[in-house]
Amino acid sequence: MSYGKKNTGAAKYGKIAAESEVAYASPHRLVQMLMEGALEKAATAKGCIDRNDLEGKSQQITWAMSIINGLRSSLDMETGGSIAVNLDDLYAYMLRRMIDASAHNDAQALTEVIDLMLEIKGAWDAMPDEVRKASGDNLVANEGAV
Repeated sequence: MSYGKKNTGAAKYGKIAAESEVAYASPHRLVQMLMEGALEKAATAKGCIDRNDLEGKSQQITWAMSIINGLRSSLDMETGGSIAVNLDDLYAYMLRRMIDASAHNDAQALTEVIDLMLEIKGAWDAMPDEVRKASGDNLVANEGAV
């Protein structure tokens, strides 16, 4: 029996459920899912640091950084104005802190990233429906414009 591998029926079901949600999700929901994924990976990396699982820490931080880079690349700097610039700077800072966490096994740096992402996600989640609907299909491409 292998506890480290996710080959169970429940894990396969979860993967299929996530893929289905992505296929039918609104652009707003896709950004929420990316933020949730970054939060999950950062929290898991923090647990890996606590358990001295260096390989797991590296994998989780790399994955979280990839997600944050995806969020960062979705910013529309022209349309988004100062909001996009501020988000870009914040995402860049979060990436630097994740590098610090990885290089120095610094769980506190990951806590800082998690707290910042929760703040961004909270604002994203609180976005009024009329703003979500007005942005429509351009929401992901214009994350920083909203």
